[in-house]
Amino acid sequence: MANHGKKYEEVAKLVDRSQLYEPAVAADLLKQTSVVSFDPSVEAHLRLGVDPRHADQMVRGTVVLPHGTGKVVRVAVFAQGEKAQEALHAGADEVGADDLVKKIDAGWLEFDVALATPDLMGQVGRLGKILGRRGLMPNPKAGTITFDLERAIKEVKGGRIEFKVDKGGIIHVPFGKASFEAPALVDNLATLVDAVNRARPTGVKGQYLKSLSISSTMGPGIRVDVPALLAIAAAA
Repeated sequence: MANHGKKYEEVAKLVDRSQLYEPAVAADLLKQTSVVSFDPSVEAHLRLGVDPRHADQMVRGTVVLPHGTGKVVRVAVFAQGEKAQEALHAGADEVGADDLVKKIDAGWLEFDVALATPDLMGQVGRLGKILGRRGLMPNPKAGTITFDLERAIKEVKGGRIEFKVDKGGIIHVPFGKASFEAPALVDNLATLVDAVNRARPTGVKGQYLKSLSISSTMGPGIRVDVPALLAIAAAA
């Protein structure tokens, strides 16, 4: 069992682990239970009724959070010619083709998201071992291989996140910062859960969205009422 500090133990008393909290109450608790001195990220942990060992039950997708993530996202783009200029004008932090491949191969990794145009994936593929294990490899399912670079860059910098179920059937994903106002956290969370719900594989039987808990960095988990979040998303 993990050992926690005094601050954690104090704020953990505010949370009833057996209770399902309404989204607004959960967001307020999330802010109250932040125990670190910096502005921490807040994460959602969504347990799904899927078996990721089966290819037809993998859940993966992207969603643009209405209030962003609170993070400055550095974007590297593999593109050439007019598309390279489009990427630069759209706000990409680093743009290149073979020169960018060589730079990354030499050890440069100062970016958070990599985008690529389809025609350059032959070159980008050489970086599979480097980018793949860091979750940075461009992928069509994540919308990171595209000719529409202006839209992709604006979405990524504006709050687009990727979600993917892990081997245990759980999605772990950040959805903002503890400094966000509670209504903004609720909006982001409802948008995320709605996107995951829409990504339900057709072959899944029984309950799909099993449970959801949220927490800030090093903070206690707070269980949230999933149907209430879906109702908020439906009403938006």
